[in-house]
Formats: sequence, C-alpha cells, structure tokens
Amino acid sequence: MSNPIYLALDVPRLDAAEALARKVKSHVGGLKLGLEFFCAHGHHGVHEIAKIGLPIFLDLKLHDIPNTVAAAMQAIHVLEPAIVTIHASGGRAMMEDAKAAAGEHTKVVAVTMLTSLDESDLAATGVGGSAHDQVLRLADLAHSAGLDGIVCSGQEVGAVHRQWKDGFFVVPGLRPAGGVLGDQKRAVTPREARDAGASVLVIGRPISRAEDPVAAARAIEATL
Repeated sequence: MSNPIYLALDVPRLDAAEALARKVKSHVGGLKLGLEFFCAHGHHGVHEIAKIGLPIFLDLKLHDIPNTVAAAMQAIHVLEPAIVTIHASGGRAMMEDAKAAAGEHTKVVAVTMLTSLDESDLAATGVGGSAHDQVLRLADLAHSAGLDGIVCSGQEVGAVHRQWKDGFFVVPGLRPAGGVLGDQKRAVTPREARDAGASVLVIGRPISRAEDPVAAARAIEATL
C-alpha cells in the first residue's frame, strides 16, 4: 500500500463528507466510513463516496450471534468494501462465520480493544490484566479464526506484529506530535504506528477538523 492513511469521514452530512474526501484524496490512501455515516446514509452514501475512487473501509464493528453477523456481511457484498470490522469479543464462531460470509476481496479485521478504553475501563467490565495482554489474547483468537488482521492501538501493534508476521493491522486513535488527544487514551503518532507494523493508519479529527485539511493531510503524509 503506497499510502496507508485512511481518512475517517465521521461527519453527519453526505455532501460535507464528499467535499472533504475530494479535497484530500491525493494525500490519503482510503476512506473510512463508520457507524454514524452508515446509519445516516446507508448503502446510497457508501456508493456516493466510492465514486471518489479510493478504497472504502466500513468500520461497522459488527457484534452479534454468528448467523446475524454472517447475514450482515452478505448484505454489504454489493458495496465491495476493502475492509470491514467486527468485534473480536464476539468469539471464534462469530469471527469464522463473518470471514466465510465476506466478499472475496474484503479484509475482515477484528476490533480488540477500543482506543478510548484503558485498563480501568477493562476492570470495570470484569476483564483482568493489562490492556496489552487483552489485545494479545484477542489477536490470537482472531488469527486462529482465520481473519485477515485486527484493530488495535499503536501501543500494542508492535507486539502483535511480532507474533503475527503476515497480519493486517489497522491502527486508529492516532495523533500527530503535539496534537490534542481528545477522547483517546492510548494514542501514538502516525509514524510511530507505521514503524511498529501498522498496515492502515486511521486518522480523522487531525485532518477533518483542521483549518486547512489538505495541509494537515499533506503534513501527516510527509512524516511517513
């Protein structure tokens, strides 16, 4: 992949998302559409964004019983996404069925631990141990289920890459050096994540909310 940056189009209006994507398309490698976008605009919105000509990452974080997740995967075949997310915590059977139901050219990656969470959040949900250990456990499960890779923070991607050499690793929650963390608790810079083994760098607010999104995207691209 020549440019690993996927711009997170986490904006509610379709026209605004299209305008932003067209502005920065020369400085990103793909476009990430999340739950907010998909719930607001559905298949039509995805088709419209796909016309821009960049790979589409559907960040739907599917998590349900295996049959339901498989059916959801089949329902998005027509959209031909490059990447789709599911939750590793859905278990091995759910992940196996999701991968089996996915399109031939779609990478299915499992979310391990959201970058907005830390160890105190894990403990509050009854999960013991460190964030690092939890991510490695779920990465092993995703690997054994036949998935293409995982989603994890830049703090864990190096360790996961060492144990899963040919995995496809999506790292969100990235912030340029000196950037505002916001609701991200386990953030690193795009260059740090890339050097540690990230395949895709998901970047949203540092570009989408910049005074000059093109200049922001270009500056991040230049660090890689």
